[in-house]
Amino acid sequence: MKYTVMMPAAGSGQRMGAGYNKLFLKLDDKPILAHTLDVFEGDLACEGIILAVKPDERQAIQSMLEQYAITKVTAMVDGGGERQNSVAACIRAYKGSGIVLVHDAARPFIRRAVINELVQVAAEHGAAIAGVRAKDTMKFASAGVVEDTVDRDKLWIIQTPQAFRYTLLQEASNKAEDEGFLGTDESMLVERLGHPVRIVESTYDNVKMTTQEDLVFGEILLNRR
Repeated sequence: MKYTVMMPAAGSGQRMGAGYNKLFLKLDDKPILAHTLDVFEGDLACEGIILAVKPDERQAIQSMLEQYAITKVTAMVDGGGERQNSVAACIRAYKGSGIVLVHDAARPFIRRAVINELVQVAAEHGAAIAGVRAKDTMKFASAGVVEDTVDRDKLWIIQTPQAFRYTLLQEASNKAEDEGFLGTDESMLVERLGHPVRIVESTYDNVKMTTQEDLVFGEILLNRR
């Protein structure tokens, strides 16, 4: 089943401490963003990629697309101050009516089998998100004092991609914008509509390149693959 992926790529990378957009940092001599785009470039089910970028990085990203033969980017829109704003810009730029995925540009290790399952579940149920089960003991604490030990069997660590029927995601995004609500992910916006969101089990190596330690782990994953 075909899909389009929306990818916010206008972050600052402050936690990485690079002093510039972390997506330009390299893993095995190739930018993180190029690694992530490659996953979708090679997926026959992917019809297109919409990138939200910083205006002053547009030319550098265009050069990257040409250098690494990325041909599926159908649009580059100006990113907003928050991730949600960037995704909203991608939603407005989309011209279809099918299944859309929202994916972190700094997650280059998502597996295509997970993507395909997300698309199938979203087509059937409207909304599906990638996640892995919590492995550690989880505590609920306030002011540094434990109040409760949480049943981890019911806890999931949520990743991207997150897949939706376009009309559902559009409705959720518009409602959040109209009400001035800022969520932590697109699933949260859809949940506000009262629509159920299914979880598709992903892999623990679908990590987001956020800190210097993540880059070390990323190099290990590349060498393993």
